[in-house]
Amino acid sequence: MTPKTVQGAKKPAQVKDSRWKGQKSAPKKPPTTEEKLKRLFTSLCAQIDSGHFANAVKTCDKILRLNPSDPDAQQTKLYLLLQTEQYDAALTLIDHDDKKDELSYEKAYSLYRLQRESDAKELLNTIKTQKGDDDRGVVHLEAQLNYREGAYEVAFDLYNQLLDTAEPDSEEHSDILTNLQASQKHLDFINTGFLRALDNLPSSTRSTLETAPPPTQPSATALISSASAIASASTSAQNNQVAPKKVRKSRLPAGVIPGVTPLPDPERWLKKSERSTFLHGRKRRGGGGATQGSTMETPASHHATSGGQSKGTSGKGKKKK
Repeated sequence: MTPKTVQGAKKPAQVKDSRWKGQKSAPKKPPTTEEKLKRLFTSLCAQIDSGHFANAVKTCDKILRLNPSDPDAQQTKLYLLLQTEQYDAALTLIDHDDKKDELSYEKAYSLYRLQRESDAKELLNTIKTQKGDDDRGVVHLEAQLNYREGAYEVAFDLYNQLLDTAEPDSEEHSDILTNLQASQKHLDFINTGFLRALDNLPSSTRSTLETAPPPTQPSATALISSASAIASASTSAQNNQVAPKKVRKSRLPAGVIPGVTPLPDPERWLKKSERSTFLHGRKRRGGGGATQGSTMETPASHHATSGGQSKGTSGKGKKKK
């Protein structure tokens, strides 16, 4: 059995420690700059490993706000800008870097990707005088510049040079093979393919091609005038087009549901006397005054009426026997 509680018994009072009376918890201290940088670098490594390069660039900006001269953050941001093909931002970052002389190759590569071949080639020649011709990155960039400018034979020789020293199973080896085959195809067309294509043409066409002067490049004014003429013709054609007429939707009265509400009377506009439902002819007069049971009359009732005639008879009476 459970023990019974005694009525009126007081619960034991909780003993409070007077030392904690009126005291509040101490506020948390804000993290120091070193702690913030440590957290940001941890997030940066995770973002790069997972391939979130755009968020990684933002994290680098946060690190550089706390420590503008952090070399790791600057180098990582430059790598990320090149990976995300933000070459203008990469050039800006290189120009504002204190060690921009050490980033000449990255600058030359950015100029090449921005199709500024002359500036890239000039800077590449300066790098070759400083580092020599054995740097693989410099040789790669020089081969790409020659290929873009149409010097396929020089590009072919440079790619052969790189292929001899590349590892067979590496990604660089496959890229070099692809570029080498493209250079070889261009060289074959220039040396033999072009001549074979000319031999297949008719003699009259071949003679005109050999004696004709090279085509002249159109001037800028001619291009602008032709573009303005095309634009004016397109605008006039658009103005001459007639806009299609919109079909007006049928209006229905309020509360009418198609297919459910009965159709209106087609004779509602006619007079009542002209409608097919109107009763033509003379109306019956008298209104049928005979009551129920008056169709069969007895002789007593016949003589009881005044004048010896019923209301519905003709008045001639019966024949005498």
